[in-house]
Amino acid sequence: MLTAIYPGSFDPVTLGHWDLIQRAEKLVGHLVVAVLHNPTKRPAFSVAERVDFLRELVQPYPNVEVTSFHGLLVDFARERNAQCIIRGVRAFSDFEYEFQMALMNRKLHSDLETLFLMPKEEFSVLSSRMVREVGSMGGDISGFVPAHLCERIAARLKDSGAYV
Repeated sequence: MLTAIYPGSFDPVTLGHWDLIQRAEKLVGHLVVAVLHNPTKRPAFSVAERVDFLRELVQPYPNVEVTSFHGLLVDFARERNAQCIIRGVRAFSDFEYEFQMALMNRKLHSDLETLFLMPKEEFSVLSSRMVREVGSMGGDISGFVPAHLCERIAARLKDSGAYV
């Protein structure tokens, strides 16, 4: 059974993330959606909140697990006996960065493969950063985040004014 990890900050989870989760879970036996705890960033949502949002989304998918991690992704992959990393690529600029990360991960863990997935076309320009910016200014984010999470995400972003 192939175990894959889909890592990210998911701050907040977008329809692009959700699209990739739904597509990736069909390709692997077990998908671990892993929220990165990055102490160098100031997220709009806590790690626990992001994990909770994602767990709500994946509840109907028994082969998808949501957790968090810190440190190197390759170390987390070893702990979880994962064979594959799932990464989303929206544009060529994403690919260049992701390609460099995949090569570094391969140097650190030679048996770990990276699978690049492109989101649906309508999500190709969507990013958490853009959602944070629009939401913090009171804009409508309903077309960018999962419908049942929209009110909670929008309220937090508007209250925080944080879009960095």
